[in-house]
Amino acid sequence: MSIPYFDAFAVRAAVPFDRAVRALEEALLAGLDPELDSPRLFSPAPAGEFLIMPTEGARYSGIKAATIAPENPARGLEKIQGIYILFDSATLAPVATMDGAELTAIRTPATTLTAVKHIAAAAPADEGFGTAPQVLVFGAGPQAVNHIRAARAVFPQARFSVIGRRAHRVDGLIRTLAAEGIQVQDASGAMKETVAVADVILCVTSSPTPLFDGSLPRDGAIIASVGQHGLDTREVDETLVRRSDIVVEGRASAWRESGDLIPARSVADWQEIHPPNLQDLVLGRLARRPGTCCLFTGVGMAWEDLVTAAVVYEEGRKP
Repeated sequence: MSIPYFDAFAVRAAVPFDRAVRALEEALLAGLDPELDSPRLFSPAPAGEFLIMPTEGARYSGIKAATIAPENPARGLEKIQGIYILFDSATLAPVATMDGAELTAIRTPATTLTAVKHIAAAAPADEGFGTAPQVLVFGAGPQAVNHIRAARAVFPQARFSVIGRRAHRVDGLIRTLAAEGIQVQDASGAMKETVAVADVILCVTSSPTPLFDGSLPRDGAIIASVGQHGLDTREVDETLVRRSDIVVEGRASAWRESGDLIPARSVADWQEIHPPNLQDLVLGRLARRPGTCCLFTGVGMAWEDLVTAAVVYEEGRKP
């Protein structure tokens, strides 16, 4: 029998953002432990690097083979490309392949908004933002577009602003989302003022240095930094890290790859602090301090791909 291939359109049709968020929640509630996930494997490639992400599960296991080409956007090409292979765990027979870039484009914002949703639910009394948060997005690429789509799925009444370095990309994002009925304001010329009033700040850029002064976000704001990986790059500064409650995707992956956290404190310090991971968060184990920002930082983990790919396969093969 031939192995089915799910192209980008089929992947997106099978797992809209609300379904992707629900799948991640269900997996974590059922006992999936991010700390048991396999490390990501990086290897040099001619125009960037290869990224291999294997992981195992009870029913399915999988591998994402991706490439990261930093110069591609300037050529009009995608920065991240790849293929996902889904296996039956009992036999290790491949059961499906699918577009790895589209899978990443869905699971990354779905993971971010899973975190934001549950951090918001853990707000101290009288500090929540209700159903209509002011969401600010740093970045104007595909992940920025998809994070706004995912945020709209979780917070249907949210109001959106975007800050980007390239005016034409910001304009393109605004036009794309306007066609879908999502209004986004360009706040690139009012960064400080917009950061200061935002309820949720989503950082999805390729910037290797902090995007804003960490003293600017209001007390109680939620910040998610998910655009970078590697200990020599960071989207937020030490000031924000030290004034915030912290949630990580996984503790082990954060110690390996989160430049947001390690310069602010040593690995030994973080191990002693033992910040909650996504499973802890979804299980209701986050205790937020009153009048305190909360920072979620993620680098992307293989279990998120597997959970999302399993939904694509199960939904996509239905008649």
